[in-house]
Amino acid sequence: MLKIELLEIIAAGENSGIEFKRDDVRPEQIAREIVAMANLKGGRLLLGVDDDGTITGIQRPKTEEWVMNILATKIHPMLLPFYEEVVLDNGKRVAVVTISEGPSKPYVLRHEGREEIFIRVGSTTRRATREQQARLHEMGGILHTELLPVSGAGLNVLDRQRITDFLQHILQDAILPKSDTEWSQRLMALGFMTSGPGGIPVCTIAGLLLFGFAPRSFLRQAGIRIMIFEGSEKAYHALYDRVIDAPILPLWTTSNENGRVQAADGLLEIVNSIIQPFISEESSKINVAFRKEVSQRFSREVIREVLLNAVAHRDWTRFTDIELVIYADRLELTSPGPLPNTMTIEKMIAGQRSPRNPLLVDILRDYGYVDARGMGIRNKVIPLVRKMTGQDPIFEETDDYLKTIIPAAGVSK
Repeated sequence: MLKIELLEIIAAGENSGIEFKRDDVRPEQIAREIVAMANLKGGRLLLGVDDDGTITGIQRPKTEEWVMNILATKIHPMLLPFYEEVVLDNGKRVAVVTISEGPSKPYVLRHEGREEIFIRVGSTTRRATREQQARLHEMGGILHTELLPVSGAGLNVLDRQRITDFLQHILQDAILPKSDTEWSQRLMALGFMTSGPGGIPVCTIAGLLLFGFAPRSFLRQAGIRIMIFEGSEKAYHALYDRVIDAPILPLWTTSNENGRVQAADGLLEIVNSIIQPFISEESSKINVAFRKEVSQRFSREVIREVLLNAVAHRDWTRFTDIELVIYADRLELTSPGPLPNTMTIEKMIAGQRSPRNPLLVDILRDYGYVDARGMGIRNKVIPLVRKMTGQDPIFEETDDYLKTIIPAAGVSK
């Protein structure tokens, strides 16, 4: 935001989409205003401005981290704001927190063991009446978190080449959009973009995950963290520890000689290439062909399947990455959030399906990552783990995550 734009907003005063707050405001007051705006049409919270428009500035260190922590701990469901700071000529800083209208209404403030719903009425924030709450529930409808807007992530953060390949070879579009406006309209119709503050198109979570150059720049939980340890427990020194940030879909290009070819890996291919040296083991013995035998500690197909499940079905309201950890005796894959809806571990093993993110599942199916049956745990993971190890995989569920534990081949119970 430019300085002149900020000054014009302040001069116009507070309204249903603009709220001023001093730097010394309490966390629950920040959360209350953001909840109210999300339950209306979105808006902007200006931190460092008095109610009368006097610019006092922000003095708090790490203000962005403080604001993001408030949203993560005090607001439910998740909101994805866009945070920026504007420095004025006198050196004072104003923090601008932009919130898109929330599609998963009603949003609530969690404070002191209670959940409260607030709405915006003019320039004031009020508790919602029972009738207003019912209306918010109706407006929320059946909508999935993959369609949440990612504030600040416009058309320019998406890889146009990846999208072009999707339109031409998956959807068979004969004519591509010509202008940015046409591109935005096409992507909004597909669920990859949606309307943000002021009607400006922004990416949805699904669109950013599938096609974004660096999704974690706008959605910090979009990566996969890989940790590899020499022993059977987490240690201070890891053999490998890195968060992988890349679009889910690979980049395909068309050449006259070879037709459609993969020019760059997607997120899953990158993870696969990183872990390959750690999921196989070279024997010290020499076989009859004078070569050392290589044995697989873990099945590539099993890892692929549990990773796909995590990407396709994780809860995107959780501000943590998918975590893949390889130990000497096991592999653990942690997917943020519990199983969706009424799904249980028993139902999952039995083969029931309940996709939390159906758009992501559909696109992954289009690219051949998943089949139409969606029964990989029952038909692939469990039989392959049993065959390699003589054991069953272990599934652990809490309110915060679903963890899959795969024993290494050749390790006894």
